[in-house]
Amino acid sequence: MSGFAIKGWCPDAWRPMETGDGLLVRIKPRLARLPREQARALCALADRFGNGIIDVTRRANLQIRGVNETGWRDLVRELVELGLVDADRRIETLRNLLVAPDWAQGDDSHRIACELLARLGQLPDLPGKVGFVVDAGAAPVLLDEPGDFRVERGATGGLILRAAGRSTGVELAAGNEAGMLVALAHWFHDSGGALAGRMARHDAPLPDWATGAVPPAPPVAPMAPGSTPQGTAHGAPFGQAEAAVLARALADPAIKGLRITPWRVLLFEGAQSGAIPGLIASATDPLLRAYACPGAPFCPQASVATRDLARQLAPAISGNLHVSGCAKGCACPHAAAVVLTGRDGRFDLAHNGRAGSPADLTDLSPAAVLAHFGVA
Repeated sequence: MSGFAIKGWCPDAWRPMETGDGLLVRIKPRLARLPREQARALCALADRFGNGIIDVTRRANLQIRGVNETGWRDLVRELVELGLVDADRRIETLRNLLVAPDWAQGDDSHRIACELLARLGQLPDLPGKVGFVVDAGAAPVLLDEPGDFRVERGATGGLILRAAGRSTGVELAAGNEAGMLVALAHWFHDSGGALAGRMARHDAPLPDWATGAVPPAPPVAPMAPGSTPQGTAHGAPFGQAEAAVLARALADPAIKGLRITPWRVLLFEGAQSGAIPGLIASATDPLLRAYACPGAPFCPQASVATRDLARQLAPAISGNLHVSGCAKGCACPHAAAVVLTGRDGRFDLAHNGRAGSPADLTDLSPAAVLAHFGVA
């Protein structure tokens, strides 16, 4: 028995997910950006219809938590009116696009992402977790982020089309990038990819037109808290922020917009440097290396509380820390230096592994975990 349930689909606004604190409603900001007034309106909706907590996801989406059944439809109606949710449920389901968050108006990432969004109606039906990546800046920044059909900067300097699970891709002609993404999605559908669920698990040979030997260019580091050419970036502890915290920051008229990254970092366009209480201002803050799911009681699959323990432990851990409410490991899919996995109300401890990895120590209480790492 796995001890947890794998949903096989991702929530969105039209199909919310039940959690321990109510419905979870996912919003997919176009180009991972909200203009300032749109972001402020979203914060107000999170307070009116949810519990005032906003998640920042690994796909650069936002999630309103704690929505009840009575208010959900009114919330969705207002999100549609704001332009944050598509009125066409099928289009909203297909709008799974991760774009390099440092795009600039008219550059390759911006151009290709806009063209793909305009062609979503041409896509076949795809499994719920399947998505696109447009990473067409001077160097890739999204190589470690999930996505099935990818346009990336290649090692030769041009753009390549690459299918997830393949280490190389094929060079693209300028202006045809979005069309090739759509074509690759159709090939995936027509070749039985739905049975595999994801491109990386689909072992059918790629068609000749999607086969190439060009690897992605060497990546650059992801955005971290601090000053950027476009404003100031701040970390969201455990990928979560209070709507009131964001709203206070967005009251500054110098801010032009809010960009969402897949690294639990928010970019306030036009903002000057400075701390925002409730967010992470320093790139060296140990909480940036700490991953923890909502845990109990917020997730019905978790048997332990997670985030308070992670906050206490993070300064004592060298390397990444992952505290998971169950063996599913939603918060951190990659290996971490220290992994604590909840099981029957206690923790199993592993090193250099993932949630559910074979444990070095088992059946630990939170107090025993803290004592093990010398945290008073």
